[in-house]
Amino acid sequence: MPSDTLADRYLRLTREALDRVRVTPPRRSFLVGASDDFLSMARAYLSDAEHFAAQGDTDRALAAASYAHGWLDAGVRLGLLDGGDDDQRFTLFR
Repeated sequence: MPSDTLADRYLRLTREALDRVRVTPPRRSFLVGASDDFLSMARAYLSDAEHFAAQGDTDRALAAASYAHGWLDAGVRLGLLDGGDDDQRFTLFR
């Protein structure tokens, strides 16, 4: 059984974070576009991370997963995304 690499853990954490976040601004708000952009970037980087992991390139998988999670975390910090008070997956204000 292969060991759980750091890349595997970050991929799992980022998938969980992506499943948890929700767009915060009202549907007709100008900021919905920004929220959608943050989600789009996170999904694209996560897709890249999964591709690299499947190829056995754990360094690039980890880097891409970190970027994906960074987009999600920044979106939550800015209030564009709601992380549901989850301070295990997001950096939240006190």
